Amino acid sequence: MVPPLALDIDGTLTTASGRIDARVFELLPDWDAPIVFATGKSFPYPVALAHFLGRAETVIAENGGVVHVDGETTVLGDPSAPRAVVEAFRERGGDPIWGPEDTVNRWRETEVAVSLDADESLLRAAAAGTDDVEVVDTGYAYHVKSTGVSKGRALERVADALGLDSGAFVAVGDSENDASTFAVAGESYAVANADETARDAADTVVSASYMDGTAGVLADLRKRSE
Repeated sequence: MVPPLALDIDGTLTTASGRIDARVFELLPDWDAPIVFATGKSFPYPVALAHFLGRAETVIAENGGVVHVDGETTVLGDPSAPRAVVEAFRERGGDPIWGPEDTVNRWRETEVAVSLDADESLLRAAAAGTDDVEVVDTGYAYHVKSTGVSKGRALERVADALGLDSGAFVAVGDSENDASTFAVAGESYAVANADETARDAADTVVSASYMDGTAGVLADLRKRSE
């Protein structure tokens, strides 16, 4: 039997230009084990992906701040402290570029995403005096989030709801926010475009990038299960 999967989306199921790779629609609908889509994006994005793949809407959004499994949504992060940090950033003259009405943040419930074009040092300075907030650079945004949530903790929660051990999962990702997932999964792969934190945390760094790397992992897993 193929193993259950914990899959990041951006940089992992996409092309280098950020588009969902068409092979997702060939390889994932008939994967005969649970798939958890674990992303830094807000809740509607992974739900929509699961829906259009015909998969159960088993998702981790906002870097672990929101979890949906077996039809139940749980909000794990507290947005008040991250929002206060972004407000302090603004008061110091910083511009997050993305506002609350931009789609990147419009449906975000537990954290705030700030554009990579923003002043990173000023943003981190605004967060420095707050023990319960951290800034995570995913390569796509600066995520201002609660320290108490992570994709890894969320995967443990999802696995428990599914009656599985998190160690049964194979995780694939590309960013520092995937390191916590790699830590609790039984087997982990970083695609070749992964950042240093993800590469160091993964059991294996594959030679191919983006969906090319993920597709290779899936092919190997399927072959191994035969």
